[in-house]
Amino acid sequence: MVRRLQEEGYEAYIVGGSVRDLLLGKVPKDYDVATDAIPEEVKTVFPRCRIIGRRFRLAHVRLGGTLIEVATFRGPQVSEDDDHKHQNGRILRDNVWGSLEEDAVRRDFTINALFLDPVSGDIQDFVGGYKDLAESKLRLIGDARTRYREDPVRLLRAARFIAKLGIEPATETLAPITEMAHLLHDIPPARLFEEVCKLFMTGHAAQTWEALQRFELTRALFPILKRDGGVGKARTGTLLIKALENTDERIAVEKPVTPAFLLAAILWQPVRARAEALQADGLNEFAALGMAADEVMSQQVQRTAIPRRFSVVTRQIWTMQPRFNNTRGRRAKSLLQERRFRAAYDFLLLRAEEDPSLKALCDHWTEAQKGVTLNTGQRRSDDGYKNDSRRPRRRRRPRNKPSSAKS
Repeated sequence: MVRRLQEEGYEAYIVGGSVRDLLLGKVPKDYDVATDAIPEEVKTVFPRCRIIGRRFRLAHVRLGGTLIEVATFRGPQVSEDDDHKHQNGRILRDNVWGSLEEDAVRRDFTINALFLDPVSGDIQDFVGGYKDLAESKLRLIGDARTRYREDPVRLLRAARFIAKLGIEPATETLAPITEMAHLLHDIPPARLFEEVCKLFMTGHAAQTWEALQRFELTRALFPILKRDGGVGKARTGTLLIKALENTDERIAVEKPVTPAFLLAAILWQPVRARAEALQADGLNEFAALGMAADEVMSQQVQRTAIPRRFSVVTRQIWTMQPRFNNTRGRRAKSLLQERRFRAAYDFLLLRAEEDPSLKALCDHWTEAQKGVTLNTGQRRSDDGYKNDSRRPRRRRRPRNKPSSAKS
């Protein structure tokens, strides 16, 4: 892709995290391209690309089955009117084109502002990112407070890079993080959910949680969690720590993971506390959990949007917990056939880490699963996913023959 842009007379480089990961000996999960071609010019080179974005227009090019994001070099922000900036300094629109050096200065962290020409092998560094990477330092480009105010998500990105790369923030980069955490309240919930997935679903969930706690950013994402110590720190139990570690282990061996299970672990404390209060008022355990789940979810989505395809599964994991107490009869057998049984069972195992009295119940359901098959006739795999991804063949219903008319 870079070669084709260069052949058309444009500057083009691989940029950002992919260059950083290559220098660290890691395999990049994706590649971004930066060029002096504006999106419409990129479309002339790659006619099937899609131009997206409002705040900053980008070109999405699919090449060889891979989606690659192509961004035009950005220039300095010159407009100060309300159409471009929020009252707190956050940039809303940013379609100002510039040069390669101007684009480097506009990026957030120095280690993400390295430009690699894969054709010649040259690396362009205008902000000292190569040196910071060698010294394992995380440094913002420019004034840290201004850069955080422009886009508060950079607070979360700082925590993620520290956890993922094992680097330490420079003093000027670290100092404003805790006191500026409140700026995350202005970020749209849908975007924050995307950031939550990046924080916890990329193989460094346990370290990321530690970083969020260290910088008191946890309750900025999950305000419903109880405070523990600093204003932004949340109370953490064994269940949550184990869930984070298990998520990392599954990703390490390329097993599937879902935000639904991790959200069930993160939000379990407030759900359980609310359910216990409802039970004290006379509700049974199942009804109390269902009502508590609805209340907690409705509060959490005000900060981080949770798509229905995940929230439904999270709720099912919670509300299935009381059903494990029925170990005999038809209800026990029907529970084994539930679609979310394995996820709920795994969650029960995590609960037993905090409450040893549940261990006997866990042992019972572990034994009960041996040799059990799904309704489709397929045996469960160890991780609860079907061994055969093919759907069972439907039996065709016989057509009703029309009755012959009497003469």
